[in-house]
Amino acid sequence: MLGSTNWVFWALLSAVFAAATALLAKVGVTGIDSNLATAIRTTVILVFTWAIAIGLEKHHALEQISRRSWVFLVLSGVCTGLSWLCYFRALQLGPASSVAPVDKLSVVLVVLGAWLFLGEPLTPLKIGGASLIAVGAVILAFA
Repeated sequence: MLGSTNWVFWALLSAVFAAATALLAKVGVTGIDSNLATAIRTTVILVFTWAIAIGLEKHHALEQISRRSWVFLVLSGVCTGLSWLCYFRALQLGPASSVAPVDKLSVVLVVLGAWLFLGEPLTPLKIGGASLIAVGAVILAFA
């Protein structure tokens, strides 16, 4: 069940690493500019991910990537960078236990965006779950 194709396994692992990211970044950003902290983190990610791609010999597929994919990946990268800059600044200014839940409002925005732009179904259960996430984020952030 926890094989390489099981998205739940990878999503849970992502959540564990995202939690570690918030905790480690909160300590790491203390006493330095949040933009510099983001640049350091981004450099580590750049080296780490290229090492994996090259190590697994996936870099040979670069020439096969379509123009459309390049455009959307670049735009996604810009949004990631902006998100990280804002996240690190928020961590510098506020408690990690409040910043992280507000950041996770992105889940609600993804549910809405997936419905509006990707044609994914917006079921009553998804609406209920997204509402619970939104209410939970607000409660955690301001409690």
